[in-house]
Amino acid sequence: MRPRHTQHTIPAFPVYSCAFLNDATFIVGGGGGAARSGIKNKLRLYEVSEDRSIQQQHEFELEKGEDAPMSMAAHAETSSIVCGVNSTEDKLEKGLNENCRVYSVQDKQISPLRTKGTLSSGDLEEYQKVTVLSPDGTLLAVAGPHHLSLLSYPSLNPVAEPIQTEKEIYDAAFSPDSLIIATTHNLLVYSLPKTSSAPAKGKQKGKAKSKTDNEKSGSSALALVKTVDVPASSIGEGSTFRQIKINPLNPAIAYTVINTNPARSRQKKSAPRQGFVSKWNTESWTIEKSRKVGEKGITCIDLSADGRLLGYGSSELSIGLLDATTLAPYATILKAHEFPPTVVKFNPSATLLVSGSPDNSLRVVSIPANVTTSSSGLYLFILAIIAIIVSILLQLYLKS
Repeated sequence: MRPRHTQHTIPAFPVYSCAFLNDATFIVGGGGGAARSGIKNKLRLYEVSEDRSIQQQHEFELEKGEDAPMSMAAHAETSSIVCGVNSTEDKLEKGLNENCRVYSVQDKQISPLRTKGTLSSGDLEEYQKVTVLSPDGTLLAVAGPHHLSLLSYPSLNPVAEPIQTEKEIYDAAFSPDSLIIATTHNLLVYSLPKTSSAPAKGKQKGKAKSKTDNEKSGSSALALVKTVDVPASSIGEGSTFRQIKINPLNPAIAYTVINTNPARSRQKKSAPRQGFVSKWNTESWTIEKSRKVGEKGITCIDLSADGRLLGYGSSELSIGLLDATTLAPYATILKAHEFPPTVVKFNPSATLLVSGSPDNSLRVVSIPANVTTSSSGLYLFILAIIAIIVSILLQLYLKS
């Protein structure tokens, strides 16, 4: 059964980030950016129904001159989100960028909670492109092009010294004991500080609240335990990492997006830019499977909470679904957007996938309970053809 999908046009609202708080509630970040385009930067709260219709519940408008929310993560337990929003240009020039923002979502209202400055270079082009929460929701990784900060959540207190990278950072992911940073040319694997549990207060009574040893005693540098270079020889010329995801049910499995960008030459025709999804064994950091899923590069990816499906967006303006075990394609929606998708997100139960684009649109995809990959469908089709042929031959034999 092919997935059904519905496009939603959102006038004057280029979409750059998105996160689900529960199966039927998600937040979208977007706008015209810091440029004086006349398009305001906002956070919007939506509810989505089973028929894929969406209803806007609330809108939070950012201060004039601030940037659009370029990355986002949701913490369902506290009904909060954290996102990257650059401060106004005059504050950036003074090195006062309160780029890491936490918002509460209560009674269908978005309210600011706290901010934290992690980007202080004064570079007007620098922004928080990575926002990732650990699986248990106690750690937060936020990063600009070359600096990553590891913070406790929701306090935003630093738990380690900032990490500076030579190559540009594109993504980060957590395993139970590691932080993996995806830069253009390598994966940097850092060991996480140990945690200890302490009784929590108020509504969290009876639960344990983790506190890192570094947070209690002062932050220290994380230990780099492994560097994994991009496998250019097996993927293609000019290969670069773009994103990484860790399987939430099996941390020994990771997925990366690798785009190729072959060098241009006047002597011969350049090879096309391609996008690959690779499945890794994180114990040996070796590739188990790779699949080419685009001729123009992959722009975004997400992994379902049950570890079954990968959703991706492509520069070909399409979005698609892959089986996370085999990387076999399940579905591809061509011309899903007019501009390349900037975000794809599964809801917690993996019954819906939402994609967004700067073309002022969202697309909601329903995912059937019994997912059948296209390769499985082809296999069943071939079996049916064989059965028909055998039946015809048997009838001809009996008649003769």
